[in-house]
Amino acid sequence: MNKRISSKGIVVRLLKTIYGFYPVLLPTALFCIILNAIVSSIPSIFMQNVIALIEESWKTGDWNGVKGRIFFFVGLLAFFYVISLIAGFTYNQLMAVITQGTLKKLREKMFNGMQRLPVKYFDTTNHGDIMSHYTNDIDTLRQMVSQSFPQLLISAISATTIFCIMIYFSVWLALFIVAGVCVMLMVTKKLGGGSAKFFFRQQTALGKVEGFVEEIMNGQKVVKVFCHEDESQADFDRLNEALFQESKQANKYANILGPVLNNLGNILYAFVAILGGVLLILDVPNLSISGMAFGISIAVPFLNMTKQFVGNINQVSHQINAVVMGLAGTERIFNLMDEVPEQDEGYVTLVNAREENGEIVECRERTGMWAWKHPHQADGTTTYVKLTGDVRLFDVDFEYEEGKPILHNVSLYAKPGQKVAFVGATGAGKTTITNLLNRFYDIADGKIRYDGININKIKKSDLRRAIGVVLQETNLFTGTVMENIRYGKLDATDEECIAAAKLAGADDFITRLPKGYETMLTGNGANLSQGQRQLLSIARAAVADPPVMILDEATSSIDTRTEAIVQKGMDALMKGRTVFVIAHRLSTVKNSNVIIVLDHGRIIERGDHEELLAQKGQYYQLYTGAFELE
Repeated sequence: MNKRISSKGIVVRLLKTIYGFYPVLLPTALFCIILNAIVSSIPSIFMQNVIALIEESWKTGDWNGVKGRIFFFVGLLAFFYVISLIAGFTYNQLMAVITQGTLKKLREKMFNGMQRLPVKYFDTTNHGDIMSHYTNDIDTLRQMVSQSFPQLLISAISATTIFCIMIYFSVWLALFIVAGVCVMLMVTKKLGGGSAKFFFRQQTALGKVEGFVEEIMNGQKVVKVFCHEDESQADFDRLNEALFQESKQANKYANILGPVLNNLGNILYAFVAILGGVLLILDVPNLSISGMAFGISIAVPFLNMTKQFVGNINQVSHQINAVVMGLAGTERIFNLMDEVPEQDEGYVTLVNAREENGEIVECRERTGMWAWKHPHQADGTTTYVKLTGDVRLFDVDFEYEEGKPILHNVSLYAKPGQKVAFVGATGAGKTTITNLLNRFYDIADGKIRYDGININKIKKSDLRRAIGVVLQETNLFTGTVMENIRYGKLDATDEECIAAAKLAGADDFITRLPKGYETMLTGNGANLSQGQRQLLSIARAAVADPPVMILDEATSSIDTRTEAIVQKGMDALMKGRTVFVIAHRLSTVKNSNVIIVLDHGRIIERGDHEELLAQKGQYYQLYTGAFELE
């Protein structure tokens, strides 16, 4: 589980991240924001000058001497308002680019990082919660960066500028404003200070709701077949109620903060007006930097500045909700980005090779022959080992969770071209062994060697290129039939894809589709039958042409007639390859060179079909129906 990040840490990291993306645009936008905030506050000074001139002319009755000065200050007011308009327009345009660009780059970073995460992460994390990072969390970040942060900065700078002008005009009234603001800040801290943790929990609960909805959508047929609608509704209501409670806690203080501060601001405005009136009536000596006497020319602009000042403080409170929620979403985004990627200490790579004078040498062009390039760190030499598909396990122990072993002292070998079948009850460790061959998980003890090389020394990407997998659960992607087959080998030609489909027995049904190989598939191949989807999965593995194949109950979801077609294609596919087969249908493993019977992570029997029947052990009982796989 990721550690919580402090709000300050999130803000600092986010600003560094944005600056890294936009080292020129971000400072420019900040400059425009600051300029807009300062310039929009300065006119109060010129307003005071205009009112003072009008007041003076009213008393003397002489307007001719001040007209030019009045027009001058009015012109300055207009000039500053134009500057404010230009600065505001510029920063809004820049922030649109910065915000959307930042979201784009963060999505890219999340996705790229996610691609490097180990399989264990996806096995233990709700997929809907992962999706929530790309939707809800990104959206809260968008609102914070594009609206809340600029508004907070403008409000803070405006409030500071206005306060400096207040001190310039009247220290007494400015100190009274400070006292009122201190009260408002205490209220803000009291009402909004504890909501951050609830906003983080709200985002987490939202992810759980989305994960549940995705799960139910994927399993909608199962829900309806077993009339599980009421139970699903109850589970959703429970998660939705949890989201409601977290959201309520997060928002209940923040939602009352705005009205409370608005009313406090109005009260402060009224008290400033009263105090200003008292100062005028009592003719109290003014304490100010300007040295001007307190009069109408100061009182009127001061009231206007008080309204502006309080308005900026209120604006800050209005953004607290979005900021805290945005920080919670940003923290979850950073947590995903900080997930530890899959470690790969391998240095043995797979290269194109050919034989010259009885030796294997590396070459750039494709030759149809592959070799392991094995640099030896001890003496600096490099050797090449031909890729043949010789796989051996030596005393392998494994556990998904510490203290809960799954495999115990498993040793086996599969020579090039052999077919090895795993048989056993659910949970016996069949699929676990194949996961270890791909290094989706690493063993706790023992060794696994591929062509005599410890697989820990082989780069994972190269190891997986040398192993083809057909899973029980099919996964097709949005695209044409041809593109889905080519997924096994991205540079495969159309002819190679068609040949693979024919080998798998898929060509017959593909040619009967509306557009043949160009038929578009969507929704994981929803417009195909389960058997047809499985045939495409087999064709996808066939086009990759790996020396080792893993068939994890690949025909379990295919009807008997289709199975006969697939089995024929699979026999052709398996020819000359090392094959590991997991199957509950013992008829599909009869022709295996070796059948290994597993029970609770231990090998209890091994041999070919005839040998195991002669032993009259568990395999015999399974084959004769005396014992059922669970």
